[in-house]
Amino acid sequence: MADTVLVTGGTGFVAGWCIVALLQRGYLVRTTVRGLSKQAAVRAAIASLVDPGERLTCFAADLTKDEGWDAAVAGCDYVLHVASPLGGDATRDLDALIAPARDGTLRVLRAATKAGVRRVVMTSAAAAARPPQNSDSVSDETVWADPADRQFDGYRRSKILAERAAWDFMAGNTGAMTFTTILPGAVFGPVLRQDNLGSVQIIHRLLEGRPAGIPRLGFWVVDVRDLAELHIRAMTAPAAAGQRFIAAGDFMWMEDIAKLLRSQLGSRADKVPTRRLPDFVVRFLSLFIPQLRTLTPLLGRRNDITSEKARRVLGFAPRPAEETIVACAESLGHEFMSA
Repeated sequence: MADTVLVTGGTGFVAGWCIVALLQRGYLVRTTVRGLSKQAAVRAAIASLVDPGERLTCFAADLTKDEGWDAAVAGCDYVLHVASPLGGDATRDLDALIAPARDGTLRVLRAATKAGVRRVVMTSAAAAARPPQNSDSVSDETVWADPADRQFDGYRRSKILAERAAWDFMAGNTGAMTFTTILPGAVFGPVLRQDNLGSVQIIHRLLEGRPAGIPRLGFWVVDVRDLAELHIRAMTAPAAAGQRFIAAGDFMWMEDIAKLLRSQLGSRADKVPTRRLPDFVVRFLSLFIPQLRTLTPLLGRRNDITSEKARRVLGFAPRPAEETIVACAESLGHEFMSA
C-alpha cells in the first residue's frame, strides 16, 4: 500500500508542484483547499502533467479555522505544510498575515500529532534565517531572523513567526512525529495555474513593463520543481528529522533577469524595462507607495546565503537560475506577454 501525503494549500504555486511530484512517485495524495469549489481547478492544473485519477483527494480546511483539519490528516503518513497567506498591500494589518500563518501552522501540527503522522515538512522562507541588516554574516540554518527587523514586510514576518511557533510546539511534543523546515529563496519556474503566483509576480510584472525602471534589487532563485523535490527528500530522509534546510540556487539582480527575458523571449519581452531606477527615486516614491517602503532597505544589497547543508544532507542540486527564469516566463501564457 502506497504512503499517503497531505499537501496543504493545493491552489498554491509550490503546493501544486509538490502534488505533481508526489503523484509521479506513486504516493496517494490529499490536499486542502479553503472551499471544495476550487477542487476542479486544482485537479485540472495537476492533470496537465500527471493523471491524478483517484489518487488525489481534496479536503476543505482553512488555516483560520479548526474545522476540517482532523479529517484531512487522518490516516496520513506525512504532511507537507506548504500553505501560508500571501503578502499583499504593505499597509494592511500585520495580523491579517501573521495570525493565519502562525495559528494555521499550529492547527496542522496538532492535527498531525493526533493522527500519528510520521513527519511534517513545513515551508518557511530564507528570510527566516537572515541576519540583521548591517551584519556581514552569511545566512545559514543556525541563524534565526528577528521579525522586528525593519527589513521584513508582513509576509516575511509571518513566515518567521510561524516557523518559530512550529519549533516551539515540537519542543513540547513528546510523540514520535518528527519535523523539518525548508527555507526557500525567491521561487520561480513554470506555473501550473495563473493565480496565486507568489514570487512569479515579479516576472509577470516585468513582462507587463512594470515598474517602468528597474530597481537595484536581487534574488536568490530556486526553481519550484527543485523545491518540490527537496520537500519530498526532506519528508523521507532519516537525517532530515529536526533540521532546517535553506533552498537557494543562483543569485540574480533584477536587471540581469530583465536582460535575460529580452534576450530569450524576443518580441514577447518588448515591454520589459531597460533603464535602471536610481535608489533615490525608489526612496522618494516609497513616500507615496507603501509597498515600496519595505524594499528600500534592500536596495543594492546582496544578503549572502548558503544551501550547502541541503546539498550535503539531501542531495539538493538546483538547476541554473537562467533556465528557471525563462521557463517561468514562457509558462505565463500569451495573455501576459501580448499587447
